Amino acid sequence: MNDKRYFRIISGAAMALLLAFAAVLLTLAVDSVPTLQVLGLGFLTGKQWNPVTKQYGALPFLSGTLLTSFVALLVSLPLSLSVGIVMGEYLRNSFLSKAMSIFINLLASIPSVVYGLWGMTTIVPLVQKLEGAAGVAPYGVGILSASLVLAVMILPYMASLTAEVMQRVPNSMREAALALGTTRQEMILGVSIPYIRSGIAAGILLALGRALGETMAVTMLIGNATRMPNSVFALGNTLASVIASQFNEAESDLHRSAMMALALVLFILSFLTNLLGRRIIGKTENGNV
Repeated sequence: MNDKRYFRIISGAAMALLLAFAAVLLTLAVDSVPTLQVLGLGFLTGKQWNPVTKQYGALPFLSGTLLTSFVALLVSLPLSLSVGIVMGEYLRNSFLSKAMSIFINLLASIPSVVYGLWGMTTIVPLVQKLEGAAGVAPYGVGILSASLVLAVMILPYMASLTAEVMQRVPNSMREAALALGTTRQEMILGVSIPYIRSGIAAGILLALGRALGETMAVTMLIGNATRMPNSVFALGNTLASVIASQFNEAESDLHRSAMMALALVLFILSFLTNLLGRRIIGKTENGNV
């Protein structure tokens, strides 16, 4: 009887989650229909966004989203891997590893607006100096500033997952490599990291999903310019930031529909990225690291 009751509870919760997911997707899809009827696939490839002339092209925001996310990954990946390796290999099961884990979890729990304020007061002045040295307009805000703050925000996801899968490397493999005369560093690079490559990939995908949907900090730092970004110093916009800054000011039904279509694109991107990451995590938990 208890098993049947628990099964009903779990089934009901799963059904509720599925219905919520379907409701969100259906709402976005239905509200996007007017834009897709008028613009078709040109909505995704259009470079102009001008509500006055009813031109709605998502490509500048899609490009800004992907550029900020991938630059953030490039910046964060070396530090995340280093922290994860130190926690999972050198400090495994120690007090320092647990302390670092708590600190990383605290980083993940900091509100986005706090990261945005920190970026405005710390990162933007540094980027202004870098832009001045590079001979470009020293706006400070832009793709680079948003990416650097995003790099800090996604670090906990990659670092914690790397540390977790690093601890799953069999001791027999470590001992065999060391017995053959390799140094500990060579053992990590030649044995441990290849063994956990799927786990590292999963962490990267989960961090990418986090970066794609980040809103407040990016809105504060990216410059909110509706243009195709041509460098990391350029002003820009992302799918999330343009929705946050323009949705309440939509001038027409078509404008609001275009906002919903942007939300649908972001929803699909984030869902597919997180789904792939979770599938990889599922394989690692089954022993296929």
